Amino acid sequence: MENIKTIVLAGGCFWCTEAVFKSLKGVVSVLPGYANGNASAGRTPTYEEVCTGKTGFAEVIKIEYDPSILKLRDILTVFFASHDPTTLNRQGNDVGTQYRSGVFYTNDEQKNETQKIITEIESSSKEGGRVVTEVVPLDAFYPAEEYHRDYFERNPDKAYCQIIINPKLEKIQKEFAALLK
Repeated sequence: MENIKTIVLAGGCFWCTEAVFKSLKGVVSVLPGYANGNASAGRTPTYEEVCTGKTGFAEVIKIEYDPSILKLRDILTVFFASHDPTTLNRQGNDVGTQYRSGVFYTNDEQKNETQKIITEIESSSKEGGRVVTEVVPLDAFYPAEEYHRDYFERNPDKAYCQIIINPKLEKIQKEFAALLK
């Protein structure tokens, strides 16, 4: 597959964002991981280290997608709709810099499209909500430990999946049915 593109997004817990984006047609793969922190001697950070909030890493997903099937704008629209981009370092009960909202772009198209959408969100907000999503170049990406991959698929009956992830998926299914596999 030669025309596959990649984008790295942080929208809170990577279990949630992975489940959301795996449901979209045109998505080739979704890999949870950590991005843009302070790696010790270039080694992969651990989940436990990232959870301290002291490493600077965000929980992210690296999405590989086919732009002939799924447009960048659609990915970003789903991203902004699937979490609260107006809360700093928090998504629901998940609190800390590791849960920040972020687009870690790899090219100018991603940066520019993200900034356009943020402007649209802010200008359409009746409450005047300011988007706090970090829009910065991808510095480093480290894959998360194996047990974080396909978390929702492997643990659908766990309380977190039932209470947090299922409502996000229901919202995406309702609002973005045309984009679903």
